[in-house]
Amino acid sequence: MENKSQNEQIRKHLEAGKKITPLEALEQFNCLRLGARIHNLKGMGMAICSELVERNGKRFAEYSLANPAVCG
Repeated sequence: MENKSQNEQIRKHLEAGKKITPLEALEQFNCLRLGARIHNLKGMGMAICSELVERNGKRFAEYSLANPAVCG
């Protein structure tokens, strides 16, 4: 299996229409710094939106691919 960068793996995940949280990034891609990867992807021109969500009393960002007009 080809060893892909975290940026590439997360990009493909988002392009598949999926959302991602920091815990999912850690579990699926061994990524401890999802915010940094999202920053990299935005720098490559991807329109990524973040939404603050709360689950089990914890608040965190959930990222998804979006239309630039919607995301800002």
